[in-house]
Order: sequence, then C-alpha cells, then structure tokens
Amino acid sequence: MRAGDLPTTYNACEILQHNLGSRASKTALTTPDRSLTFAEADAEASRVANALRRRGVRVGDTVGLLCLDTAEWATSFFGCLKAGAVAVGMNTLLTPGELAFILNDARPRVLVVHAELLQAVETVWGELPYLEQLVVVGGPAPEGAIRFEDWIRDESDRTEVAPTHRDDFATLNYSSGTTGRPKGIFHAHKDLPLTAELWGVRTLGLREEDRTFSVAKLFFVYGLGGNLVFPWYVGASVVLFPGSPRQAPDVLAMIDRFKPTVLFSAPTAYASALAQRDLAEAYDLDSLRICVSAGEALPAPLWKQWKERVGVDILDGVGSTENFHIFLSNRPDDIRPGSSGKPVDGYELRIVDEDGHDLPAGDIGNLWVKGETAALFYLHDSERSRHTFRGEWLHTGDKYRVDGDGYYWHAGRSDDMLKVGGIWVSPVEVESTLIGHEAVLECAVIGAEDDAGLVKPKAFVVTGPGFEASEDLQRDLTEHCVEHMAAYKRPRWIEFMDELPKTATGKIQRYKLR
Repeated sequence: MRAGDLPTTYNACEILQHNLGSRASKTALTTPDRSLTFAEADAEASRVANALRRRGVRVGDTVGLLCLDTAEWATSFFGCLKAGAVAVGMNTLLTPGELAFILNDARPRVLVVHAELLQAVETVWGELPYLEQLVVVGGPAPEGAIRFEDWIRDESDRTEVAPTHRDDFATLNYSSGTTGRPKGIFHAHKDLPLTAELWGVRTLGLREEDRTFSVAKLFFVYGLGGNLVFPWYVGASVVLFPGSPRQAPDVLAMIDRFKPTVLFSAPTAYASALAQRDLAEAYDLDSLRICVSAGEALPAPLWKQWKERVGVDILDGVGSTENFHIFLSNRPDDIRPGSSGKPVDGYELRIVDEDGHDLPAGDIGNLWVKGETAALFYLHDSERSRHTFRGEWLHTGDKYRVDGDGYYWHAGRSDDMLKVGGIWVSPVEVESTLIGHEAVLECAVIGAEDDAGLVKPKAFVVTGPGFEASEDLQRDLTEHCVEHMAAYKRPRWIEFMDELPKTATGKIQRYKLR
C-alpha cells in the first residue's frame, strides 16, 4: 500500500466511519467507567466536531488534547479529524512550564483537558495568549471553562466531514530533543492508514476479532497507533486505561478483567510485571495471543523471562514519532530475541557513517530510514529539521548494526539521548535541573542499566563549597528533580565525585563515566 492508493481527498476519520455498517453495534472501546459502540463513538465525535466549529475552529487549526486515556480522548481525536483540525496529543506527565511551551508553540485555541491535569494548566494560564477555551473531562469546570458533557450536549450527532487532502496535517505530537526542548512533529491524514496497513495488518497481523490494550498512552504515537488507529482500522475493539502505567498490579488487573488479545507495552513495564512474584497465580493473562514492545530496546533475557512465565511472544520493534510508528520489527513467525527484527514492508533502511556512506554488515553506524509516513520537518525548528530530514531519508539518531541474516541490533543513541520507559530524556535537561540546586557545582548525566537491563538516568555530581556528599543530599537532589521536571526524568542513582573527567578544552568526557 502506498499513499497514491488513497483518494486525493481523504480524511482519516474514515478509519472510524468505515465501521458503521455491519459493525455499528459492536463495542469499539471500553474503559473502567464507560463503553461505546462504533456508532456511539462516531456520534460523539460528530458532536465534538460541531462544538469545535461553533467555537470557530477551522480546517488546519490545532486543538490540544491533555487528557487521560478515556473515551473522551478517542472521540475528541476523531472529532478533530472530522472538523479538519490538527489534534495535538500532549504528554500528561509534563510540568506546567513544559506544557506552556507546547501550548504556545502549537497555539491551539481549544484545549480538552482532564480534571486531574487542570491545575498544571491553571498555573501557567497567564502565559498562554493563544488559548481561549478549556473543555474539562472527568470533573467540574472552573469559571470560564466548560464541562465536556455540557460542551457537546446540544450538538448534532451528525456532521459534514472536512474534505481534507490526504497530505493535510492531522496530528501534531511532541518528542523531546537533545536540548530538552520538545520537537513538534506533524503527520498527515495519509500516514494513519498507511502505518495501520503496513505494520498493524501486514506485520503484526491485527484482525477484527482482536481486543487491544496499551500501557503506552494515547498521547504517544505508539499508543495512539496501537490502541486506537490500528485496531479501528480493522474493526477491532480497544481497552483504554486512564491509570498509571507504572503501577504493574493495576495494569495486570486490567488485562485480567478485560481480556485483551494484543498487548502494547515497553520493556520497563514488562520488567515491572515480571517483578510481581504472583504474576501467573494472581492474574489471568491467558487471553493474550501476542505482545508488542517498543520505545527502547528489549533485552533478550527479559524476552525469555516473559515467554517462560506468561507463555506469549513479545514482538520487539523500533519506531519514532517522526515516522508515526514502527518501521523495523520482529514478526510473529520470525523473532530474533534481543534484535529489532527486520525492515517493515514500505520502508528502506541504511546504516551509514558520519559522511552518509553505507557501511558493510556487522559495522555499527547511523540508522537512516525512508518511507512515505515520514514527517517533513520540526515545527519552528529549522536547524534540527535540516539535521534530521535529509531529502527522502530520515536520520533516526540511533546507532545500529545489521547481521548476516538481516536482523538489526541496537547499539545506542548517536546524541546521548536516553529512553526511559519508552520516553526520550535529555541528559542536558537533567543536568540543568541539578545545577539549579545550590549544592551542585558540576554534574553529568549518562544512561545506566538497572537489574533488568533497562536504561535509567545516572548522575555524577561535584558538590559546591560548604556541601558534603551524603545520603540526605542524594534524597534532596532527587526530590529537587521531581519538583522541577517530570518525575520519570529524575536520576535513579547519584554518585558524588571530586571532579569530572574533561578534555583539554573543558568538555566532559561522558564515555569515561560510562
């Protein structure tokens, strides 16, 4: 399947609407509090589209989604598509300052926000000149805002779908960069069905009778594709979980209760589940037929432990926000534990040196990918756009090697970025936060592996005059990081040093710390 196979006038809400025939009364999504059929989901999405238009949202305008994984997230997303607006899925773990940057960069006039996340927005409300309306899900609305139910109550459950071009933008997601500043990445309407077909159907083998569940949230393209776009593309059902993915018992209880057949998760979450001593006895996981891992490399020992205790294969793959989803993957009938598998149909890969010359099999180099779902640029960031988007090829920033059998093996990042629980973390950002503490003179952050072989931030700290290394200071620095940035970015280990290794020009030699 190629983009040219789609009509020139194409709106990705077709992924929902094509289920309105024989599957109209089939359950489309289930949450702990709510369930919707495909007909009901489509009707609510139409009400959202009408409410957006009434507010003045037009084709090409952005709409923010800062919401837990609820039915309202899904219907708001497809409501945006119906109206021709660009849905901006926002990380629910970000600090108020990080949210302010994204809201001012993407400039949505309307923000659908969950009540549990409202305080972060209110904290920076005076810094948001473009935002006009807050629509609150799951709780009361403060003065000047409106409850989601009231917002759509009087709207028609039918609407005219915006006649968007297949190349018009449909989504805008943010991925952290080497400076810690998020990068805005647009994707077109065509990218959703293309990835659904190329990976969801032809690689993973999703089918109508499946029920998907994802630990990765909908604001990630990994979660959005795997637990909304791809299953609805084939007429399958989804299970949405508004709770924390860090609470393994809650995640396992969801699987036990709702019996999904396909699980999307990350290595960190698989390791957390395996840490439950009563995993097999306390939870019924027999409904699972296949599991998927992405976001960071899945260690082979972790794959084997899951297979032994749960009895289900994990398909490890590699994707990126820039490509919308997975472009390099193991397959149900072709798994090499520890590897990232082979290229997905529709994508070409190269491993090149710093000058862009192809390297022979076995050599480690930079991974480049070419495919029709690649983004074109980073919003408001021409410098990083030129570095990443190189004609038809996209520089992924990953180091890889390919073996003689054609399997690809991850060898680290090109730019010192860390992936923690499937989310990019910038060492520079963590270092800057630590430096903000009065006790820190100098510091450096690298990635270190925990007992499960997963990467977490580790900080090396040189204390300033009047401060001494101690366990109390370690705790204080960790709390400082949690207070000033998203908690998942905090260093898991803090090691004090008299001085950091440096070059003659004063640059920190991180490879010596590693």
